Amino acid sequence: MNRITTLFGIEHPIVQGGMVWCSGWRLASAVSNAGGLGLLGAGSMHPDMLREHIRKCRAATDKPFGVNVPLMYPQIDELMRLIVDEGVRIVFTSAGNPKTWTPFLKEHGITVAHVVSSAKFARKCQEAGVDAVVAEGFEAGGHNGREETTTLCLIPAVRRAVDLPLMAAGGIGTGRAMLAAMALGAEGVQIGTRFALTEESSAHPAFKSYALSLEEGDTKLLLKKLSPTRLVKGAFRDAVEEAEARGASADELRELLGHGRAKTGMFEGDLVNGELELGQVASMFRDMQTVDGVMQNLIGEYEAALQELAHY
Repeated sequence: MNRITTLFGIEHPIVQGGMVWCSGWRLASAVSNAGGLGLLGAGSMHPDMLREHIRKCRAATDKPFGVNVPLMYPQIDELMRLIVDEGVRIVFTSAGNPKTWTPFLKEHGITVAHVVSSAKFARKCQEAGVDAVVAEGFEAGGHNGREETTTLCLIPAVRRAVDLPLMAAGGIGTGRAMLAAMALGAEGVQIGTRFALTEESSAHPAFKSYALSLEEGDTKLLLKKLSPTRLVKGAFRDAVEEAEARGASADELRELLGHGRAKTGMFEGDLVNGELELGQVASMFRDMQTVDGVMQNLIGEYEAALQELAHY
């Protein structure tokens, strides 16, 4: 037991990232049932859909689960009221100022964690009254910090800056990586990419299959004039790189991005026209597993590595 397992009421200090188009009720409930903390990815759900996923998740597990809310969500007021009405007890916020919604959530007895990419923002989280922080390094998939600080550098910096319960994210997909994060000062980990590629993930099978064939260097952080996003190689990424190379403006990039392109790629499986987001760690995996299999591997490898290091 540590501060993370105690805070969330879970067996293992492993949190599943609330990823758009991947983190539905099947994935979240499976992670929670396996002893971690499952998160629903509200960023790709309309309010009514989120309500449905909350209720289905609650029916599928009697263990704690939560909701990840990007604070740039367009219907944020409605979404936060829905979360309170549905009795959600844990919320992870990201991509915004934690001072905006943390007081509201805390007033309703909700445990709040916020995702940060720097020690500066971790201090803002502590000032805002959050219960825990997720320090997410440059290696992570999807939207990313502008600082481009790697997990190896970020975790000790955040640990030095705040005394909040700390989770590490970005480039973590194995038990050995989990142990490394703990050695740097984290008390738990948030894992996205590895869970995005499980059987229970709501991502399209074509996207999962393609992701499991990636090599080192097949993801790249782009769209820095809008919101830095780690993209998988493909036709859309090529178009983005070409546009950025010729100095495209933010408006031009926004037009290229269009509407619903991430859904087209990750949820509908259009690998040509879709936006594909994933972390660097994807290149380490070749087999699609169940959530149970992933959790067993993570815990088993963590414990084996811990025993191995004890002999040094």
